[in-house]
Amino acid sequence: MTWTGKGCLVALAILFAWRVEDFAEACSCSPAHPQQAFCNSDVVIRAKVIAVNKVDVGNDVYGNPVKQVKYDVKLIKMFKGPVMDIEAIYTAPISALCGVTLDIEGQMEYLITGKLESDGNVHVTLCDFIEPWDAMSPIQKKSLPERYQMGCDCKIVRCETIPCALHADDECLWTDWVLENHISGPQAQHFACIQRRNGSCAWYRGAAQPKKDFLDIEEP
Repeated sequence: MTWTGKGCLVALAILFAWRVEDFAEACSCSPAHPQQAFCNSDVVIRAKVIAVNKVDVGNDVYGNPVKQVKYDVKLIKMFKGPVMDIEAIYTAPISALCGVTLDIEGQMEYLITGKLESDGNVHVTLCDFIEPWDAMSPIQKKSLPERYQMGCDCKIVRCETIPCALHADDECLWTDWVLENHISGPQAQHFACIQRRNGSCAWYRGAAQPKKDFLDIEEP
């Protein structure tokens, strides 16, 4: 083999390795509190998946067909979204592109958050909050949609290292990561960050709706 041929093979190997590394690192998400996921999503539904197919959704810049996974769903309840029935959700075909894998036996109910695309389709990724309904806490379920909506103007600040602090009155400090070593700790499971009448925000825990004056607030 000539030096030129060897050089081409080396260049292709390097390019392939770079593409694989880039591909593997393509999906990266910042953890979000369930309330943040609710507030930042166009669509929040409770649904079952009843079928799955791979579908063409257009072409890339090189003219190659782009495929997505289409999950047909049975809508149980819509907590947030357009005034229409949602019969399917779409996701990338592999996890490296943030594609979501869901149970397709129709037995598991999910809470699904996602984005409404310009074509009217709902798109979901690994960065969205998608949780089996039975795995959610009673307070998480009860917070949909009113309680989370009450705090959509608040900012939930994730504490990554101690010490951490708030910098504004409209912030709630989320400490599950540093105190529990995972993001599904007590604050994610049992608290909502609620805005009070004076514009400040604070964590609230309880089965009842917060009082208007927010005198019954509990701190985590």
